Amino acid sequence: MQISFESLETPALTKAQLADLLFDQIGLNKRESKDMVDAFFDLVVENLISGEDVKISGFGNFQIRTKAARPGRNPRTGELIPIDARRVATFHASHKLKALIQGDAVDGDDVTELGKS
Repeated sequence: MQISFESLETPALTKAQLADLLFDQIGLNKRESKDMVDAFFDLVVENLISGEDVKISGFGNFQIRTKAARPGRNPRTGELIPIDARRVATFHASHKLKALIQGDAVDGDDVTELGKS
């Protein structure tokens, strides 16, 4: 599967492009493709909001991390400003994904690039 980007200025894979790939390669109709992509991301978001990790084998882990409150500084004035505690989403790529990005094989396996069939 070759993914083409619509412009060099925004080299991002969009939800619309994912839905188009499902339409082209699996044969779902456009509405089903869009609904499937939306349902996948809704499920990921719901699990993260509830505090659960999301692990996608061969891709990576999404986790929620709680950052403690800390003192900050206004860069213009130097004034001290408190930064509230908050939760942030983090992503850690799997070893397999990291190896694929570097062009390496993983543990001697016959590894194909993610997104190729």
